[in-house]
Amino acid sequence: MSLSQTPSLQAPPGAFSIALVAGEASGDLLASWMMKGLSLRWPLAKMQGIGGPRMQAQGFNAWWPSEKLAVRGYVEVLRHYREIVGIRKQFKARLLIDRPSVFIGVDAPDFNLDLACDLKQNGIPTAHFVCPSIWAWRAERIEKIRRSVDHVLCIFPFEPALLHKHGVAATFVGHPLAQAIPLKVDAHQAKLSLGLDPVRPVIALLPGSRASEIAYLAERFLQTAQQLHRQRKGLQFVLPCLPAYKSRLHELAAQLDAGIEIQILQGQSHAALAACDVSLIASGTATLEAALFKKPMVIAYNMNRLSWQIMKGKQLQPWIGLPNILAQDFVVPEFLQDQATPQYLAPALLKWLDAPDKAQALSLRFEALHHALLRDTPTLSADVIQTLVQRR
Repeated sequence: MSLSQTPSLQAPPGAFSIALVAGEASGDLLASWMMKGLSLRWPLAKMQGIGGPRMQAQGFNAWWPSEKLAVRGYVEVLRHYREIVGIRKQFKARLLIDRPSVFIGVDAPDFNLDLACDLKQNGIPTAHFVCPSIWAWRAERIEKIRRSVDHVLCIFPFEPALLHKHGVAATFVGHPLAQAIPLKVDAHQAKLSLGLDPVRPVIALLPGSRASEIAYLAERFLQTAQQLHRQRKGLQFVLPCLPAYKSRLHELAAQLDAGIEIQILQGQSHAALAACDVSLIASGTATLEAALFKKPMVIAYNMNRLSWQIMKGKQLQPWIGLPNILAQDFVVPEFLQDQATPQYLAPALLKWLDAPDKAQALSLRFEALHHALLRDTPTLSADVIQTLVQRR
């Protein structure tokens, strides 16, 4: 979509407008939760920019869909570099002509921080929702955050102090998922709602929401399901996915042994996590969702080898999964790159099914994490944005 094809940002004098950019499915989810508070504070505000279906369901005007930014890994980004840079250039031009009251970047720091820097230099208030993981990797990014953002809305309680040390204003607003996911979940009822046998174990397969993740992980996850089926009959599998990937996943599932009970769901990742006894899951926000559902998991990831070597060189901690990073311990196993194979993944999943006491202890640990992240995110976020705009 070209600049001339997208609708105008023009609004009557004094109208309040909020520009947002959320990349990929997790950013769409986070932004939609924050938008609840913004809409209550400013019912007539125009909210527009780059977003997904959850944001659009709340009246957001998406000039580009969030999946345009759903690229992970250095090599993968290079393949889409020209298109992404073109979108950012057009988007910035629009905002500098029809200036919003505030710009909020939601995650996607590689796209949002450069954009926010230019907007901030031109007098537009800027906020970033979700602190980039400078505590996990790419610590050098802190200087760009300081230059680009007036205020960071943090989803983890330890982040504001870290940012304050570097002169960045920040507020812990809680994690939206801690509000979206109930503290207690009825797994028995969740299985019934998906048409599953509540007596037999359920394994959720979550290979990710990006095209590159489907390409690198989906077949591995389904082959792991096949190996598990051969080792232990009676297992049930659920695989939630975005509509764009459903036909590809059905093709892969059709190649598996006969008799494997695998249900491919359109969306419904939370339903799958509520119903499962253990999940095989790609590293990312979904691992935190699994933790908030109090479920044991095995984390896996595989990506372009060159991208992996570059990212590994910038890693600051021995963990890649959010539950492990937050616990500062390997509370769930991680299998990365060459180890993300059925040979390693299947036994690790069976270990959770065969150790209910260990799974229960992990559930209690995840319950404490849930309480630590639970805040009124929509209201706290709106408070910060209101102060930011009034100060300008």
